[in-house]
Amino acid sequence: MTRTYIDLHTHSTSSDGGDSPSELISLARKAGVTTLALTDHDTIDGVEEAMEAGRKLGVNVIPGCELSVATEHGELHLVGLWTSPDATRLKQAMHDLQEHRTTRNLHIVQKLQALDIPITYEDVLEIAGTGSVGRPHIARVLMDKGYVRSMYHAFEVYLGDKGLAHVPKKVLSPKEGVTLLREEGATVSIAHMYLHRYPLDWLEDMVATLAGFGMDAIEAYHSEHDARSTRKAVDLAARHGLALTGGSDYHGAIKPDIRLGRGKGGLYVPPFVLDDLIALRRKQGLPV
Repeated sequence: MTRTYIDLHTHSTSSDGGDSPSELISLARKAGVTTLALTDHDTIDGVEEAMEAGRKLGVNVIPGCELSVATEHGELHLVGLWTSPDATRLKQAMHDLQEHRTTRNLHIVQKLQALDIPITYEDVLEIAGTGSVGRPHIARVLMDKGYVRSMYHAFEVYLGDKGLAHVPKKVLSPKEGVTLLREEGATVSIAHMYLHRYPLDWLEDMVATLAGFGMDAIEAYHSEHDARSTRKAVDLAARHGLALTGGSDYHGAIKPDIRLGRGKGGLYVPPFVLDDLIALRRKQGLPV
């Protein structure tokens, strides 16, 4: 019997992924992914296209998004699942964030030019295509022009929080992020919380704080979580009465080492994760 997969964290060209929403669903079907959540950064623009493709190809598509929130230890990411395509307040907030993102991208390119790296914003737009432009697209330009060896190198030297061309990002507060998603009927989780190596005591306090704001789950299964990180996340969720979620954080060619459903090869989101999330939503009186 062929194993099937669940992937509740993916990105398309509507933000900083490499595949269009419909292409993403086609790839999911070929990869044996039976349920996929499209969780683009700060947008739900690709959700309807993905859901239509899912209906045609027999893939269960969950509408979602990924929001950044600001903390004293840098950005924290929240994933909202089962967001409404007609989420008016969410769309307006995301529109404001994207306008800031465009201004920020222009400033990053200007800082790179001041460092004698003669890339242009037109170069970045060519890489990004019709989707929302983000730092991974700038990193791709730096790679293609030979200024860095890899995506990691681009962020380490130029684009990360301590990079030479860093420009601060406008983000919501943790309470604003959770509240906004919950008001639109989303199931809210904290994403890849061991990826950025936050202080452990602080992280535990933050989980408790977010749970108090209405957060529902912790993303325990992720491409960048090893077995130990996953166990810690599962334990933390149990102690705070939270559900579990998981996904690859697939970006296509932007992150070529991450595969749909499988992450870097060893990722597997157990079926009970989806079952429990559906049961939680039904208990809350929310649609699935």
